[in-house]
Amino acid sequence: MSVTAAKGFAASGIHCGIRRRHRDLALVRSLLPATGAGLFTANQVQAAPVVVSREHLELAEPQAVVANSGTANAATGMRGELDARATAAEAARLLDVQVEEVLVLSTGVIGLPLPLGNMLSGLRTAASALSGDGGADAADAILTTDTRAKESVAHGSGFTVGGMAKGSGMIHPNLATMLAVLTTDFPLEPGEAIEFLHPAVERSFNSISVDGECSTNDTVLLLANGASEVERSPAADEAFAVAVGKVCADLASQIVADGEGATVLAEIHVRGAASEPEAKAIARRIATSPLVKTALYGRDANWGRVLAAAGSAPFNGGYATVDPDLLGLSFNGTPVLAGGQPLGAEPDVSGANCTIELELGLGDAAARYLTSDLSSDYVRINADYRT
Repeated sequence: MSVTAAKGFAASGIHCGIRRRHRDLALVRSLLPATGAGLFTANQVQAAPVVVSREHLELAEPQAVVANSGTANAATGMRGELDARATAAEAARLLDVQVEEVLVLSTGVIGLPLPLGNMLSGLRTAASALSGDGGADAADAILTTDTRAKESVAHGSGFTVGGMAKGSGMIHPNLATMLAVLTTDFPLEPGEAIEFLHPAVERSFNSISVDGECSTNDTVLLLANGASEVERSPAADEAFAVAVGKVCADLASQIVADGEGATVLAEIHVRGAASEPEAKAIARRIATSPLVKTALYGRDANWGRVLAAAGSAPFNGGYATVDPDLLGLSFNGTPVLAGGQPLGAEPDVSGANCTIELELGLGDAAARYLTSDLSSDYVRINADYRT
């Protein structure tokens, strides 16, 4: 159910002392020559590991990933970048690969320096602990405020895609405070991985929000080593694209469900938009509205808040197109609005899942977004995060 589900991958997760007790260092490697790709945060304040990993992907094909929790190694200046490079160099030495073939990920408190001594000694332990059964330990080692590990796997005809992710708070595209590593034994040529990763990420990790905060460290990686020896064909490629999409969607859903303080997982569907970008802008605005999210926490189908958010969705310097007289809206399948007129219904939104469907009546474009409620526990968790 994780990054070692596909053939030819090994992983480990150990405690190296960055955090008090919890595992805090993960190592994933391909046992065969691999190719890969990555997508990173759109935040202009980018953590040192993001800078270094971007650079390494431009120079070489990734063979291994080092990830730590406890400190984000962000806003740490030149020292942070040197520490990230030293981490990659030590992992490369231990695994007998080139330094540019190692990608580094970090998550945790911003502004704290990486305890390099712990990292380097921990890497030696992690390298010796690498195992085909180590995926669960690796997934556990990258958690911060998460309440559970996030793993997923999808099987195709003769191949496997596995993945792990972390994320609970600061979740909002593009990407979110989340790390995700996908591995597969499907055969890809250098440069092809991004063609499969990008659309899958756009429909999953870039369509979720917990708190509207865009992080400094967001990263999604895909490593492919061809160990399955599947014969390539248009049908095989399509099946692989579907499998990558399934793993990304599953991990993204797990992240939102485990959002800090979350008690409701909400699925926002916007249909009948004039264009897909406008549909996504409206879905994003609803998903990030504090008023909508607090109503979800209160189990209140406050449809007026949904309409207000939809009508104020930023788009191309203005707002996405909405005609109030054409709107239809339902909660959990119960219509509350049709043709812009209220129907007087009171939907049942008392459960842990809520589906909000908004029909715009303007065209054929649609978008989907996942979000969570905004609870008092979210405030408590983030008020006490560093203390």
